[in-house]
Amino acid sequence: MTTAIVLLNTERDRVNDVAEALVGLDGVSEVHSVAGRYDLVAILRVAENDTLAALVTEHIRQIDGITHSETLIGFRVHSRHDLERLFSVGMEAE
Repeated sequence: MTTAIVLLNTERDRVNDVAEALVGLDGVSEVHSVAGRYDLVAILRVAENDTLAALVTEHIRQIDGITHSETLIGFRVHSRHDLERLFSVGMEAE
């Protein structure tokens, strides 16, 4: 499982439109509107790096209203929850 956090800025009054477009993409598990330097934070969870690359460069970049993004790739999860197990259901290797 590959996880990435995408920090996004949007055009004024486009936060909700961009969030709805993001959450409709396969691989985007959740989108948070936030206060501070960024407008949105998207959590991406995919099976492999190539899928992540396509999601970010071919799909997220095509969404109208995004003015800036920064993608952080996760190396290791530190959590009380077994997130790897929760988000890998149905993604078993063939």
